[in-house]
Amino acid sequence: MVKEAWESKRDVLVQSGSFAIEQLSEALSTAARLDKLPDGVPQMALKLCAEQLADSYDSKYGGFGSAPKFPRPVEAQLMLYHSKKLEETGRSEGAKEDLSMVITTLECMARGGIHDHVGGGFHRYSVDECWHVPHFEKMLYDQGQLANVYLDVFSITKDVFYSTMARDILDYLRRDMIGPNGEIFSAEDADSAESEDVTRKKEGAFYVWTSHEVDHALGEHADLFKEHYYVKSSGNCDLSSMSDPHNEFKGKNVLIERNSISAMASKYGMPVQKYLEILGICLQKLFDIRSKRLRPHLDDKVIVSWNGLAISSFARASKILKGEPVGTTFYFPVTGTNSEEYREVAEKAASFIRKNLYNQQTCRLQHSFRNGPSKAPGFLDDYAFLISGLLDLYEVGGSVFWLAWAIELQRMQDELFLDKEGGGYFNTPGEDPSVLLRVKEDHDGAEPSGNSVSVINLVRLASLVSSTKSDNYRQNAERLLAVFEKRLKDTAMAVPLMCCAADMLAVPSHKQVVLVGCKPSVEFDSMLAAAHASYNPNRTVIHINPNDDEERAFWEETNENIALMAKNNFAADKVVALVCQNFTCSPVVDNPRSLESLLSK
Repeated sequence: MVKEAWESKRDVLVQSGSFAIEQLSEALSTAARLDKLPDGVPQMALKLCAEQLADSYDSKYGGFGSAPKFPRPVEAQLMLYHSKKLEETGRSEGAKEDLSMVITTLECMARGGIHDHVGGGFHRYSVDECWHVPHFEKMLYDQGQLANVYLDVFSITKDVFYSTMARDILDYLRRDMIGPNGEIFSAEDADSAESEDVTRKKEGAFYVWTSHEVDHALGEHADLFKEHYYVKSSGNCDLSSMSDPHNEFKGKNVLIERNSISAMASKYGMPVQKYLEILGICLQKLFDIRSKRLRPHLDDKVIVSWNGLAISSFARASKILKGEPVGTTFYFPVTGTNSEEYREVAEKAASFIRKNLYNQQTCRLQHSFRNGPSKAPGFLDDYAFLISGLLDLYEVGGSVFWLAWAIELQRMQDELFLDKEGGGYFNTPGEDPSVLLRVKEDHDGAEPSGNSVSVINLVRLASLVSSTKSDNYRQNAERLLAVFEKRLKDTAMAVPLMCCAADMLAVPSHKQVVLVGCKPSVEFDSMLAAAHASYNPNRTVIHINPNDDEERAFWEETNENIALMAKNNFAADKVVALVCQNFTCSPVVDNPRSLESLLSK
């Protein structure tokens, strides 16, 4: 019948097919009605999204929505951002409520089975409402985003529980997910074989434990450990009817913490530090045993966008973790490394992409690498997420080289993906004839959308470059948001990061922190750490050593204001900081404490 229709009515079919594609294409690539969002829409969307998330919040186990529960870091980012806005306008009760939803969620996730207590990092999602039994796959994009959220909450609360969790994730990546040249791999599967002679793989086989295995491995500490992690001889996947409906984990245990550390330490009559030390020793023993099991398959593809997310968290950790109290003790699986090492990881990953997935002649990215670059060109997410990671890498003290590359990538992103007439970015470059539809994605799901991240990148870049270029970045961001006006008004909960981005663009007081002095030096490093110590997404950190010819030349070309500021405030024997809004600056400060107090106002 199809064959007959094709033979007898080919022209009509081709015409109607083309028409359908045209209609679809039009629907999926919305154009902006105006050049910018109407006044008040960003604030309204932010408030609406926070309210919708609060309505879906699970006050017992944390998280937004019901089982299965996926970590969706953009939700936490929205609530933290909204909390800060409320705090700034004197509504501290509402601010505390928003913050406490994020805190409870992060704590329940960290204590749950979705967190790999033995090896660090987080699994893909929890099948039940209590974050207990996960789908055991581990994805790079989750690790990068979750580490950033834990870092944000640490910078707000100064509670080392959150900095330790950020380290837990980053140390897992360093241990298991980084290749010989600094490239960061994509994922680890959920399934693996239980032994050499079994061909069929089972979900979670690598991660679950029998009570007998724990007894055998831990000897005198087995009872303490089993009580702490709810390990039972019958298996522990019984906390919810959804945890194990098909009895796949009968007799098996997915580690979960159900009691507070202090209560358990008190029960066993020992100081908290001693109790934590014992748990760390036990986890190390189980890790060594687990290392001999057949591992789940490692997906060693290197995806540019996901590496961008990880580069961001490694870079930011290098400075935010400087806020941990001196002498903080860490227990396995956290290594307690000097936080500066995290920046080296970020730089190596960025260098790998630059060398293997970037063409310096055409300035274009390829999407992924495995035994060589893939044929697929970079997508919008690859450009946007990498630019974001490079901006973070520069801001924490990385070379101006990374910032120059971010600016170059933004130019190429605009050339390949920007809808110059309708506004916003398409997901794919418009060069492949086999791609029938070019879509403008806006949904912030397990990963944020390339359009949301792009608005934030454009806002950040606008605060770094000279006024003409800055205006151009801001206009592109305004036009992009106007494309999604209806979405922001009607279904804000689908676009949490875009709600934050819209507010960031509307904020009249984006702060620039300009550090001037000789580097590298301990003093410079301390001032950088102070610049990053508090949570403020509406802040850009700029650092310049006027004695460095390359840096001086870069800023003279990119933004003369900064070059002049550096020249006028340079003193060979100290590092000074200026806090500016639209380049109207505070008097200089020359020590970390004064800078922190200036930024907290």
